[in-house]
Amino acid sequence: MVNIQQNIFKFLRGEFLLDADAFKNWRMVVFVIFLLMLMVRSGHITDEKVMRITKLSNQERELRAEYIALRSQSMKLKLESSVVAKVKDMGLKPSDRPAQVIREIQSKK
Repeated sequence: MVNIQQNIFKFLRGEFLLDADAFKNWRMVVFVIFLLMLMVRSGHITDEKVMRITKLSNQERELRAEYIALRSQSMKLKLESSVVAKVKDMGLKPSDRPAQVIREIQSKK
């Protein structure tokens, strides 16, 4: 039990970094620090992408709603009653007779 306590105290004091074989330990410490920095950066990149996706999703919903509103407004303006009301001031009115279809007959040569 005493040996375990001594090892823990040696570790906490950092004696493993000051020994003769400290170069091996320093390489491992630097490698672990590099991995930690890489992990933190990866987390930040992921958060940025999630925020961008959320922003684009909101923008898509807004554009879709605007498109639907404009499409319904366009459909209302295309109705015959709307067109008749707008051109009434110009003195135009709908025809009483239906339109006639004119077809060209092609002769065989």
